[in-house]
Amino acid sequence: MEALSHEVRLIAPQYVRPFVKRQKNDAADAEAIVIAARQPEMRFVEPRTIEQQSRAAVFRGRERLVHQRTADVNALRALLCEHGHVFPVGIRHLNRMTALLEDETSGLPVLIREECKDLQTQIAEKTARITERTAKLKTLAAQSEKAHRLQTMPGVGPLTAVAVEAFGPDMAQFKTGRCFAAWLGLVPKQHSSGGKERLGRMTKAGQADIRRLLIIGAMSRLTWIGRRTIPEGSWLSRMLARKPKMLVAIALANKMARQIWAMLTKNENYWDPALAIAA
Repeated sequence: MEALSHEVRLIAPQYVRPFVKRQKNDAADAEAIVIAARQPEMRFVEPRTIEQQSRAAVFRGRERLVHQRTADVNALRALLCEHGHVFPVGIRHLNRMTALLEDETSGLPVLIREECKDLQTQIAEKTARITERTAKLKTLAAQSEKAHRLQTMPGVGPLTAVAVEAFGPDMAQFKTGRCFAAWLGLVPKQHSSGGKERLGRMTKAGQADIRRLLIIGAMSRLTWIGRRTIPEGSWLSRMLARKPKMLVAIALANKMARQIWAMLTKNENYWDPALAIAA
């Protein structure tokens, strides 16, 4: 006798909400879930594997430490600002703050100096833990064939590669690269009606970790050093000549998402279309 079984399917909450009738309670939620699951066009969330969850935990742990360190740096800046010592925003100015605290002629009260030094100790501890997490993520990226393939693309480093592995679903479930870019929220928001298309800003309605890292990677290719590798007359070169840099970075991140989909579905390393055409 065969054992009866069922298939577990996950539905995003925003797709269930339209089916809730009036008041929200357990019975109405259960009914809405059943109705939503029966819709033929419903999109389901693919459950992540244990390995993906483990990598995501390390990644999110590093992100949490970065946010905590940023809060400590801002608290240190605020304390010094209250006593007439103004520093620009950013952790890169931490050395200047340290030099001020070590200066006995700075005029800072003893209690304020002690509080600032305690914040410095917390920042140093978090920096060491962030460095440890970063090294662990780089090791994970070096051990993965998929992550190694992703890093052949300019602008994609170990952290981005691990994020795609940890948070990205199976690329086979996307019909095209644009579907993957839309899943990341890297497509314009639509306000179309009556057959007339109206496109707005980026939707940001997708996976935030991968999207943020792709935009950062795209920006790294648009710095004065990265621009040296951009072929003259290429799509990216023409975009930079007539569009703001941030807008070009978003467009490039969208293109990178589509290329990632192609690389993973075809099991191929990155190759630059502009260089292939020139050859």
